[in-house]
Amino acid sequence: MTESTESMEDTHEITSPLISKDKKDEDFYGQPSSSQPKLQNPEEEEENSPVEQVALTVLTTDDPSLPVLTFRMWVLGILSCTLLSFLNQFFWYRKEPLSITAISAQIAVVPLGQLMASKITTHAFFKGSRWEFTLNPGPFNVKEHVLITIFANSGAGTVYAIHIVTVVKVFYKKHITFFVSLLVILTTQVLGFGWAGIFRRYLVEPAAMWWPANLVQVSLFRALHEKEARPKGGLTRTQFFLIAFICSFAYYVFPGYLFQMLTSLSWICWIFPKNVLAQQLGSGLYGLGIGTVGLDWSTISSYLGSPLASPWFATANVAAGFFFVMYILTPFCYWLNVYKAKTFPIFSDSMFTSDGQEYNITSIIDSNFHLDIAAYDREGPLYLSIIFAITYGVGFAALTATIVHVALFHGREIWEQSKASFKEKQMDIHTRLMQRYNQVPEWWFVVILLVNIAVTIFTCEYYNDQLQLPWWGVLLACAIAIFFTLPIGIITAITNQTPGLNIITEYIIGYIYPGYPVANMCFKVYGYISMTQAITFLQDFKLGHYMKIPPRTMFMAQVVGTLIAAVVYLGTAWWLMETIPDICEDTSSVWTCPGDTVFYDASVIWGLIGPRRIFGNMGTYEAVNWFFLGGAVAPLVVWAAAKAFPNQEWIRLINMPVLIGATGSMPPATAVNYTSWIILGFLSGFVLYRYRPDWWRRHNYVLSGALDAGLAFMGVLLYFSLGLEDISLSWWGNDLDGCPLATCPTAKGVIVEGCPVYT
Repeated sequence: MTESTESMEDTHEITSPLISKDKKDEDFYGQPSSSQPKLQNPEEEEENSPVEQVALTVLTTDDPSLPVLTFRMWVLGILSCTLLSFLNQFFWYRKEPLSITAISAQIAVVPLGQLMASKITTHAFFKGSRWEFTLNPGPFNVKEHVLITIFANSGAGTVYAIHIVTVVKVFYKKHITFFVSLLVILTTQVLGFGWAGIFRRYLVEPAAMWWPANLVQVSLFRALHEKEARPKGGLTRTQFFLIAFICSFAYYVFPGYLFQMLTSLSWICWIFPKNVLAQQLGSGLYGLGIGTVGLDWSTISSYLGSPLASPWFATANVAAGFFFVMYILTPFCYWLNVYKAKTFPIFSDSMFTSDGQEYNITSIIDSNFHLDIAAYDREGPLYLSIIFAITYGVGFAALTATIVHVALFHGREIWEQSKASFKEKQMDIHTRLMQRYNQVPEWWFVVILLVNIAVTIFTCEYYNDQLQLPWWGVLLACAIAIFFTLPIGIITAITNQTPGLNIITEYIIGYIYPGYPVANMCFKVYGYISMTQAITFLQDFKLGHYMKIPPRTMFMAQVVGTLIAAVVYLGTAWWLMETIPDICEDTSSVWTCPGDTVFYDASVIWGLIGPRRIFGNMGTYEAVNWFFLGGAVAPLVVWAAAKAFPNQEWIRLINMPVLIGATGSMPPATAVNYTSWIILGFLSGFVLYRYRPDWWRRHNYVLSGALDAGLAFMGVLLYFSLGLEDISLSWWGNDLDGCPLATCPTAKGVIVEGCPVYT
């Protein structure tokens, strides 16, 4: 599969690169075209990627003479990684987490790099010897910039294993040392390198594995480094980026501080301020979000990534999956009162007793940090909101759908790639150019993998009183991760959507080893995060592939950045947990830890109580297991339809893992996150791509980067100027949703504070 979108009559003529080849080479590398040792395809000058989006965005030339491992790269790379790690962990515990992406650093380091290039001495040290070096080898170049961004990528997002530390220290109030926490975090972060090295040949080298999210950064690199001429009546990409960045920066003061209701404009609730049903339907944060829209980039991009980076067929699959779950399956189950759904909120990540009250988890934990069976029997079975139960089922279905889909639609490609790895391979222009550099030997990855597994087993066995996970649990988690890395990597590389393993890892260890919540969390992190880390590393490999970064240099930057990020993330989290009173527990403060709360809920469901008592023959939700079968059958239907109607190309674009797993982020993701993301994804991936292709190819990915950067910079500014002093505005415009009754139950006789009682 080499195309990610349907062939479109309006855009089929766009086959040339963004600007003329001679002009763009000269501008991008910053030196005369005749003076560079540019590398091109020796057979056909115009050869390009078979994926149109890649062909329109990525250069097909290289300048291997550019210095890469420079002093300024190390300084700015380490600084970017450290700052992003600190800020992302700092904001992660807040009620509305702010994720500062690598794009912010990607932009901020350009003037710093240029300043260092102009001011640092060009003196050559140890001149004439084999040790000769200089702190300033010349102009700040794009390959240095890419490596700095790889460092920044390590600090972007969050370190998943921090959840274990937070849940144990804050929610369960049990002992775990800083050293043990650091070992867990380092081993989980590094483990993915092993899988990444094994699967490079399948997920990086083939042109069909095009990793859409990378095109945002590639486009931004070009905007920041090319000196293109301004088109008549238009803007250069750099000018467009600066205007979009300033607008994004200035606008975020409204949803971020002055008028926070822009996060979720639930207009149905305004019309029916006292109607529970209307607010359940209209609330974007606590209901189905019908008609709700968010005019806030953080609302749009926070859980599904940038909609501007998503190919239209993937956006359409997400939209179909979201529509089915939120507007057909959930209302159907709720109003039929499946699993006593009306006794609880229609959309909630909390856990409840049978009478609609929040479950008292601490009452069912004994002194040895295990489940107190007698107390659990007294408290009664645990119940979930209907959306929470359905999304667990969706997670089951997405897992089996991923396996079957990849086997049916990509099995032959995987087999052919396996055979090709032992003989001469057909390579596209980018893979051919990268063959000029020394590759990373596969044994490097194998050594890292084996050493890391050994350290992990030692950590879990020696500190078993704190981690609870036995040695066989580590090996089983690794087996799950390596099995799923390839199929999930293929889905991500083609669709920009990543099905998760968190549910299946919890399910397996919960059945095998019930009653041990910390063991469950550790197993989930080792089985799930090592896979997602591998996907992250592979995505970075592909970015280096597009930007022609020497593979060994790229590998070094990833390893160093990962180690720095792990230490800074843990240090920041530990500092916050030790200094902020009632962090994650005081619902009136800004430090409510929404992500950690969901993680804690999962540890109770899967680890403490166990899936047998919830989803097994002893549990309320046993029927949810049928989702496993449904997920396996769905890709078979699509495959059969594609075989029966081979001329209908649109059938092959139905991606069941993405469609079924669309709502996998719910909760904590909400309806307004999805509705807003889908609308903007439609406008970008379908309307502009088809009817304004010239604008799309020049500005689409640049706009995505500018929106990310403007939001991040203003978010940081607002917090440090106003948030630290707790200066806030209290007025109706800062009522985030305006739907106070959306969380009310509608079953007869259920009493919840602030809600009407139905009789």
